[in-house]
Amino acid sequence: MIANAVFEGGGMKGIGLIGAVCYFEKMGYKWNKFAGTSAGAVIASLLAVGYRGEELKNIAMNLDQNVFLKKKWIRELSLIKKSFTLFKDKGIYSSDAVKKYIGELIAKKGKRTFGDISIDGKSPLKIIASDITKKRMMILPDDLKEYGIDPMKFEIAEAVRMSISIPLYFKPVKFYYKGECSYIVDGGILSNFPIWIFDTKEVPELPTIGFKLAEDDINYWESKKTDFISYLFDIFGTMIDKNEEVYVKNKYAVRTVFIPTLGVRSTEFNISNKMRMKLFQSGYSSAERFLHLWDFNNYIRDYLKEDM
Repeated sequence: MIANAVFEGGGMKGIGLIGAVCYFEKMGYKWNKFAGTSAGAVIASLLAVGYRGEELKNIAMNLDQNVFLKKKWIRELSLIKKSFTLFKDKGIYSSDAVKKYIGELIAKKGKRTFGDISIDGKSPLKIIASDITKKRMMILPDDLKEYGIDPMKFEIAEAVRMSISIPLYFKPVKFYYKGECSYIVDGGILSNFPIWIFDTKEVPELPTIGFKLAEDDINYWESKKTDFISYLFDIFGTMIDKNEEVYVKNKYAVRTVFIPTLGVRSTEFNISNKMRMKLFQSGYSSAERFLHLWDFNNYIRDYLKEDM
């Protein structure tokens, strides 16, 4: 079976997405097109350049969270210094190390730009980011033409970097074009789960499967952090985690794998290997349950109902 895959964002919770991918591939699924936001963009991009689920599992289980937080001394800054960095740079942590790490992984498959994975100038990979200067969603690489930039020459790792830049947590990416500058942040602000991205008005030849992280209700006070910076992180984390949740349940549940995230938060990068494995197993078993009930003919029927 061949299918398109769309991945929701969610920080280290994305390990659950990898578990689901592994089960699908075990059952013989191959991927045609890929899309994702934030952590989902990381997974989508790595699959698009040639990685398999088991390879992604190995990467996730051995990932050093310092890739995201860069340096220990930054993590241990006082509240006052963090506040100064936040207001000066519009974010606390740099995403430079994330881009470098993702770029190195992509390079191992002999790829770098969207042109390297495209056929006849059409990329099978779509990444969601948010241009907060223009107040619009960006679909990369397609929308780059509107900025006067050749989509085929744009680095995949830079697009991923844009998509993962959680507001306030990471400094926004300064995107220069035509003598102007836009601030680009996490795509989850506008569409954390772009399940709609490959839809057309025609009957689909292939299914588009969504992989969504099913959030447990997390109370801010449960984190035991009561400072103002943590409060701001919780606000944006909630915005991203809950974005489109009701909409997805009502309209796209028939083709969505819902993966419980076991209480892990979007900005919780320092999680144990034991929890990583639990997240992986959560995704794996969720995919197993989904495929047990999945029927492509029902998908066609429900898809047509949506547009009647």
